[in-house]
Amino acid sequence: MKYVDGYVLPVPKKNLAAYRRMATLGGKVWMDHGALEFRECVGDDLKTKMAAPFPAAVKLKPGETVVFSWIVFKSRAHRDSVNAKVMKDPRLAKMMDMSRCPFDPKRMVYGGFKTMVDL
Repeated sequence: MKYVDGYVLPVPKKNLAAYRRMATLGGKVWMDHGALEFRECVGDDLKTKMAAPFPAAVKLKPGETVVFSWIVFKSRAHRDSVNAKVMKDPRLAKMMDMSRCPFDPKRMVYGGFKTMVDL
């Protein structure tokens, strides 16, 4: 079964263009190193009443929106191998400087997930 890395993060709306540029480059790098899928989605319908909303998870502030992202791999071992290559890729060197990040990385929620259902 496939393995998924998932991310939820707050992005100031004024930084969405910069975030898109960063995510586009990141997606290309992950795909070049073997990721199966790379998705970045911006919040649209976040005022849910039936469950804990994403904005609460990232402590959303005024002027921010939520970005929900995931990367799909063949397996956890494949994820580990791809991510090791990605972290060494010189194209991402500028992105690793958290002082230049277009969002607050301290409020990012992240985890690796084993696929349970794949239809």
